[in-house]
Amino acid sequence: MRQPSPISRRVAVAAVSLAVAAGAAACAGPQDNSGGGGGGGAAKGKPQKGGTLSVLNTAAMTDFDPAREYTSGGGNIPSLVFRTLTTRGPGSGAAGNKAVPDLATDTGRPNADATEWTYTLKDGLKYEDGTPITSADIKYGVERSFAPELSGGAPYLRDWLAGAADYQGPYKDKKGLDAIQTPDAKTIVFKLNKPEGDFPLLATQTQFTPVPKAKDTGTKYENHPISSGPYKVVTNEGDGQHLVLKRNTNWSQKTDPRREQYPDTIDVKSGLDTAVINQRLSTSTGADASAITTDTNLGPAELAQIGGDKALSSRVGTGHFGYTNYLSFNPKVKPFDNPKVRQAISYAINRTSVVNAAGGSALAEPATTFLPNQAAFGYQPYDAFPAGKTGNPAKAKQLLKEAGYPKGLTVTLTHSTIEDFATSPEIATAVQASLKKAGITVKLDGLENNGYKQKVRTVTTEPGFFLGGWGADWPSGGPFMAPVFDGRQIVKDGAGNFNNAQLNDPAVNKEIDGINKLTDPAAAAKRWGALDQKLGAQALDVPLFHPVYKRLVGKNVKNVVISDWTGVLDISRVAVK
Repeated sequence: MRQPSPISRRVAVAAVSLAVAAGAAACAGPQDNSGGGGGGGAAKGKPQKGGTLSVLNTAAMTDFDPAREYTSGGGNIPSLVFRTLTTRGPGSGAAGNKAVPDLATDTGRPNADATEWTYTLKDGLKYEDGTPITSADIKYGVERSFAPELSGGAPYLRDWLAGAADYQGPYKDKKGLDAIQTPDAKTIVFKLNKPEGDFPLLATQTQFTPVPKAKDTGTKYENHPISSGPYKVVTNEGDGQHLVLKRNTNWSQKTDPRREQYPDTIDVKSGLDTAVINQRLSTSTGADASAITTDTNLGPAELAQIGGDKALSSRVGTGHFGYTNYLSFNPKVKPFDNPKVRQAISYAINRTSVVNAAGGSALAEPATTFLPNQAAFGYQPYDAFPAGKTGNPAKAKQLLKEAGYPKGLTVTLTHSTIEDFATSPEIATAVQASLKKAGITVKLDGLENNGYKQKVRTVTTEPGFFLGGWGADWPSGGPFMAPVFDGRQIVKDGAGNFNNAQLNDPAVNKEIDGINKLTDPAAAAKRWGALDQKLGAQALDVPLFHPVYKRLVGKNVKNVVISDWTGVLDISRVAVK
């Protein structure tokens, strides 16, 4: 689970941090007159060009460099500046979970075994200065993402590209990557180590943004990255604390039907308190009437207040990120090496109390599957240990007796001490109360967040029982299942292991490889769902809930579309007039 920034990086923190996370599937709210989903109480009427869109955020847009960003599929602030080979489908609903062409003419052409992918660039692509975008620029953009001084982006390319494992980027290795070939200015070919049917989804990541080598300023590039999207950076103060974007006059919607270019200016201010953001959006006066947030959710108290106000309620967008919060077991630590103990805990969990601890049903949905409850991931409903809404203590006690613990047992639950209505202290306490009814005494071990992550992600220090969570980089079962259950991804040195069960089952590894060969998303999804159900029966984790996102928009904001990929408002389609 790699630490995200609120919207631009993977929401894969092991500690239930919902409040500023971005998401990946959405249920749209009321429709506005423009046809967008969600937040239907925002300004009615046909969206028009002009005006300034204000963005009020808690976290700064630091490292605003395509090599260092961790975005998937567009719809957020970086997608206004950085175009990629592919992007996510427009609009809300299931179509938004599909990869569609962006700079490329299609989503990629694989060879017979999906170890090679070829793309052709569209005609007429230009940077903000009017110079043409070439395949060599995309190759260079990918290569510079390997530079140690530009670390922080998605790690997949190092694993997927042939011969890339030890590559250190173009600043140290002028030769470049042989795995990326550009036979002409419009063609780019990627050669992979192994079959990867999800490559069109990976190609939505910002590492596939073209970067003109002559304009590359290394670590200073973030101050003024050369735009290929509808907006360009004119101000970047305080390392992303204040970001101002203006129209890119050399962008053409003929080559980019996915995005709009409605506002003249997009003004992003960060470092604000969450309560202040929601209050300003609620009051919606002056410039705040044309404001949104890309990283701040509404909490239980705010939702209770808004619930009695129809006008405010109609300005709330609802979405779901492809994320699962769960209890994690390390079967190498007693008593969790005994499957019956793990099963007993699975039966004992009161998901109603856990959901309430996470903010209630408006902000969390009970989970019985590891995969998120969205078709794109391969979700197939199942409950390996059905215990109803409030748990089954009697069944849990029976299993404990069979496991050799007729008088119950005492265990320690490790969690983070991040304080928020939906974070681990509240969840840990709810779990503690659930298990007590089954005769399991839970001692809570709360750690500062960095210390918590260090402990649970290091094989030699990983506890037997702790709160965990996982979010996907794109809507597919691959980035959800493989990092957590593929034995070849166990990291034995350092704090980078996410296979908490330390499962290394040859049959599971083989099935993961088999699914990765598939280039048909529907066929792959079906097999990911079947694998999820097979692994769920082993009680290697206890799914708890999937987060729900609730965000306000200003009263003058038009064309609100909730992304079915990110779970939040698609900024590339917003208008303020």
